[in-house]
Amino acid sequence: MILVTGATGTVGRALIGQLLTAGEQVRATSRNPAAAKLPDDVEVVRADLRDSTRLAAAMRDVDRVFLLSTGPGIPEHDAVVAGAAAQAGVARLVKLSSGRTGDDTATDPIPTWHRAGEQSVRACGVPWTIVRPLGFMSNALHWAGTIRARDAVYAPFGQGRIAVIDPRDIAAVAAVALTTDGHDGQIYTLSGPQALSPGEQTAVLGEVLGRPLEFVEVAPAQARQAILDHGVPTEMADAIMALRATALESFTSVVHDTVERLTGTPPRTFRQWAADHATEFRSAAA
Repeated sequence: MILVTGATGTVGRALIGQLLTAGEQVRATSRNPAAAKLPDDVEVVRADLRDSTRLAAAMRDVDRVFLLSTGPGIPEHDAVVAGAAAQAGVARLVKLSSGRTGDDTATDPIPTWHRAGEQSVRACGVPWTIVRPLGFMSNALHWAGTIRARDAVYAPFGQGRIAVIDPRDIAAVAAVALTTDGHDGQIYTLSGPQALSPGEQTAVLGEVLGRPLEFVEVAPAQARQAILDHGVPTEMADAIMALRATALESFTSVVHDTVERLTGTPPRTFRQWAADHATEFRSAAA
């Protein structure tokens, strides 16, 4: 049986679907199982990644674990999950990390949090695999509101390019690492097939939606305030802005062949992702 943490996010949901299709038994953790809305074939158990007792119960009869944690709690959560996996005798642990963790010069919060988490995973004694995506195509969903309202995208760092990847392709690599041999001790950096700037992503979205969209570059301070206005805590808002700024560096624009090499299928393009999510960018009247 495979235990999936972070099961209700974009990667977790995609991974669960792929594992079920492959005939795997899946258990998922959630702080609120009633609201998880996962497939009926999934056993959903209540657990918090800080609670070693509940995690121990969740790992009963589990032989593989997918670890996805977010935010400032990553170091603590990963340490607790890794420890519980070791106590449970789990045979394989796959951690979703951040592509920036592979840049030794990165000192901003998100790669720093993940670097600490990776250290716990490597030290726990369970055979491990680490997956490091450079950036998520699904982050473009944050633009849906202004696209629907004003046919515009407002974002900082307009010249930065990231080789963003579809969460479904991240899940596909994780599924391979969880269900096939030969991945112990491996670190996989993942990207999509092309590095794109926010303006280039905006242009693709406009073509998919069949109407022109305007890209407006905003100052970092304005973008940070917009994040805070959505109720995001200051520490997390600063971490997000620091991560966005890394788009100006060359590290995040490098295209990797990992997805096709491991899955046998090329990673999806941003155009494919946009077409599959077009309804989320259209107004109800469209």
